[in-house]
Amino acid sequence: MALPAFDYVKAASLEEASRLAKEKGDKAILMAGGTDVILLIHGKVVPADTVIDIKGIPGMDEIKYVPGEGMHIGALVKLFDIQNSDIVKEKMPALSDGARSVASPQIRRKGTMIGNICNASPSADTASILVAMNAVVKVYNVDGEKEIPIDEFFKGVKKTALQPGDVVTEVFVPELQKNEGSAYFKHSVRKAMDLAIIGVGAKIKMDGNKIADARVCMGGVGTTPLRAKNAEAILIGKELTEDLLEEAGTAASQECSPISDVRASAEYRTDMVRVYTKRAVRKAVETMA
Repeated sequence: MALPAFDYVKAASLEEASRLAKEKGDKAILMAGGTDVILLIHGKVVPADTVIDIKGIPGMDEIKYVPGEGMHIGALVKLFDIQNSDIVKEKMPALSDGARSVASPQIRRKGTMIGNICNASPSADTASILVAMNAVVKVYNVDGEKEIPIDEFFKGVKKTALQPGDVVTEVFVPELQKNEGSAYFKHSVRKAMDLAIIGVGAKIKMDGNKIADARVCMGGVGTTPLRAKNAEAILIGKELTEDLLEEAGTAASQECSPISDVRASAEYRTDMVRVYTKRAVRKAVETMA
């Protein structure tokens, strides 16, 4: 695979990476795992002539769970490590499921969750569950650090809220509280190596036998991950029944705007949103903390 010529810089610090990225603007692209970056450069999807490799920057390769707070996942943590982390599987199994859903084992050993969301593909497997779980993207810039709520992070196909000089350092996922559960389901043509036809992430909070709160996010059916807000409103305050699940699933399917392509028709995607919304909500309740 022949690549166009580009400059390669291995940054030794966040400051170095940020300064160069700010200086180069849209001519620079940051690289952690590289599984998406190389394809973007090869396909000339981005106009970058400089690749800034952040793998050598210390302090961003850890998964840290803080009781009473939540999960911190560094920008350099591989998807394979998230998938197999004992603490992630124990405290937030839906995150493990989302990581496991990405591509192949080979890709997951190189690719990162941060790279998966920064690539901003509408079908990104980790995006939907991170939105459902109300994650926060933490960013370093030489002009100052900031936090971006995941609901505000995705701006379009291959577009995010990141500005020149921004370097994502971690994603933070709030701790699941008592009587809260989450789940992620992906539907694809093949079980491995394929993009999601659709993906649905859900986070549910119960109060007794009624749903106290709900966050449902659909992937692969719009230009960004989409919150199914009408479905959420239908769920909140109700007892979980098969009829309620069907009503919520139908509402979710009416909130999306998928396209037809070689993997599936728009009509098929719409119906699968209905089916997988039901499955995600049900599993989220079954796996309550």
